[in-house]
Amino acid sequence: MQKTSNKPANIGSYKKEDVLFLLKDLSDVKLEDSTVNREMKVQSGAHYSESLPIEYQPPKAYVDLFWKTLQEYKQKVALCIGVVAEQIYHLKGDKTVLVSLARAGTPVGILIKRYVETHYHVSLPHYSISIIRDKGIDENALHYIHSEHPNGNIQFVDGWTGKGAISIELTKACQDYEKRCGIKLDDTLAVIADPGYCTTLFGTREDFLIPSACLNSTVSGLVSRTVLNELYIGKDDFHGAKFYKDLIPTDVSNEYIELITKEFANIAVEAGEIASQKDHTNIGTGFLGMEDVKKIQAEFAIESTHFIKPGVGETTRVLLRRVPWKILMRDPSSPFVKHILMLAEEKGVEVVAYPDLNYLCCGLIKSVKENQK
Repeated sequence: MQKTSNKPANIGSYKKEDVLFLLKDLSDVKLEDSTVNREMKVQSGAHYSESLPIEYQPPKAYVDLFWKTLQEYKQKVALCIGVVAEQIYHLKGDKTVLVSLARAGTPVGILIKRYVETHYHVSLPHYSISIIRDKGIDENALHYIHSEHPNGNIQFVDGWTGKGAISIELTKACQDYEKRCGIKLDDTLAVIADPGYCTTLFGTREDFLIPSACLNSTVSGLVSRTVLNELYIGKDDFHGAKFYKDLIPTDVSNEYIELITKEFANIAVEAGEIASQKDHTNIGTGFLGMEDVKKIQAEFAIESTHFIKPGVGETTRVLLRRVPWKILMRDPSSPFVKHILMLAEEKGVEVVAYPDLNYLCCGLIKSVKENQK
């Protein structure tokens, strides 16, 4: 197996004992572009990982809503973390190496690590690495992890599932890695919420608001989305990311972690019981969310499923960093979509009642190619 001389990057606002980022620091590189320019390039064939969106800085009312939502649902988030952590530890024990998918997976990986430390007094290694749709996983990062933990059992972690694109990408990446390196990896993705029925390792299948989906880097350790651009990333480099030091005054990443961690004592018994029940249940996948996506694609004459982003987390992302066209809403009165309605109003995006939806909501991306001269 290929050796790597790369080392974890000294980036982000998290403590090193919580997570090590296997990423190349691109903080000094100008990678940002306006949302519209970036969308036009992506829809004309450029890959989304070659550049970065300008980080949305929300108004006070939105930040206040984040804290209100977090206080209301912190125990629910903690319970889902506990259920997943219990399952992982029962399956893989002390040999577990947590590998979160940057960046939505990073706070989830930290919380799973914290739960296992709290209740099993075991400190699991935790790395955050890059996986990019249509490009695959960062194999240099995997080489590093295997060199550090030759007997470790990797558990991949993310925040939630949408229609399952990353789950599919991860399965393909693990198959490719085994062919190239002879190392078999478990492609099961551990998530807080799996409304798309894309994995067997989840806290819930309810499409609910995970508060860390509300914000961008300021709740994810001030690390950008990951970048794979050959101008800056060589064949032996880790995938890249930026550390947004200028956002330190508004960073709430560690406050979020501490708030959820404090809830573990209240949910541990229930988490253990739910995880134990799952051990004796035949859990299927089926990628049921794609049924919604195909129906929406036909009904709204959308050229690509890439323009359809189902679920609370994915809809939030559409509003924060893409050019939104419409938001389909199953239940506008749900407490989990208040921030989406606020963002849609701020950006002038139409919200369409759409009761026949498995998810709570779905974000539709605007086709901007026809606007080009």
